[in-house]
Amino acid sequence: MLYWLSEYLMQIDSNFAVLQYITVRTIFSVLTALGVSLIIGPYMIRRLNYHQIGQVVRDDGPESHFSKAGTPTMGGALILICIALSTLIWSDLQNHYVWIVLLVTLSFGAIGWIDDYRKVFRKNTTGLPARWKYFWQSVIGVLASVWLYLSAQGPAELAYIVPFFKDVALDVGLLYVVISYFVIVGSSNAVNLTDGLDGLAILPTVMVGGALGVIGYLSGNTVFSAYLNIPYIIGAGEIVIFSGALAGAGLGFLWFNTYPAQVFMGDVGALALGASLGAMAIVSRHEIILLIMGGVFVMETVSVILQVASFKLTGKRIFRMAPLHHHFELKGWPEPRVIVRFWIITVMLVLFGLATLKLR
Repeated sequence: MLYWLSEYLMQIDSNFAVLQYITVRTIFSVLTALGVSLIIGPYMIRRLNYHQIGQVVRDDGPESHFSKAGTPTMGGALILICIALSTLIWSDLQNHYVWIVLLVTLSFGAIGWIDDYRKVFRKNTTGLPARWKYFWQSVIGVLASVWLYLSAQGPAELAYIVPFFKDVALDVGLLYVVISYFVIVGSSNAVNLTDGLDGLAILPTVMVGGALGVIGYLSGNTVFSAYLNIPYIIGAGEIVIFSGALAGAGLGFLWFNTYPAQVFMGDVGALALGASLGAMAIVSRHEIILLIMGGVFVMETVSVILQVASFKLTGKRIFRMAPLHHHFELKGWPEPRVIVRFWIITVMLVLFGLATLKLR
């Protein structure tokens, strides 16, 4: 919004031209989302407590989690409010990539809100039935993928980049829609599975989201894209504004979500943030890099798949409990140790993912 206004304000004072720069608007996007989160966070937590919107703990979960019952949940709504507000203020609203990523995020947040509502108010630990959750995720994922496919202005926006290979960009045709669908839905559920400990999911999301924003900025810049030999995507640089809003909102939420958590994000936050990572990876054309940088999310998801498959086929479990973070808890790791070590792993994977831009 202010990007539009800056064009008129420059006629009054040329210093307003600074708002035309993506880098400046990204910094303000981070600060806006972070500031709003820190200001309204305490109020939202009090309201959640007042309405007794507390976490419902699984009966089959680790015993150490029973004490968390009643902790305010659905705090992900705070993240989404801050992201939406900051993105709308600082981004170029004529950019269709901004709208696609933002609408995907908010739509998946709506699914998560319904799921959390059923858990909290109906005291149903399963929430929204899995088939309906997956159905609506699929609808949104397909619509977003088709929108991206139809709005593509050139082959570069549909080609798949393979890390470590300078001249490999795969043209998959209509399969682009199918792959993009799985990226959005898969990343959404992966982050949701990871969100089981205080602060475990939010900081990796911030780090991966921030890195994807940087990649989007590089892809949308003719000089940097040529230097790194990555496809130039017209308008992709604007998603760094959204990425900045996600980072600011995520850090603001972590202020309250760090161990011991004052509030949980719930599915309203986890499903939305995961989908946003998938959408940003698609826009920047670095879906495979998302798999690398989001390795913690991948490990958590794979642990669940292996656990379920092993139990159904052999009647035995591979892990003491899935997702993977519960396995380490039951091995005796204190919760903060699990959280911080997973954060450190994410730092290494994000740095490696960014390094692949040059290792070609």
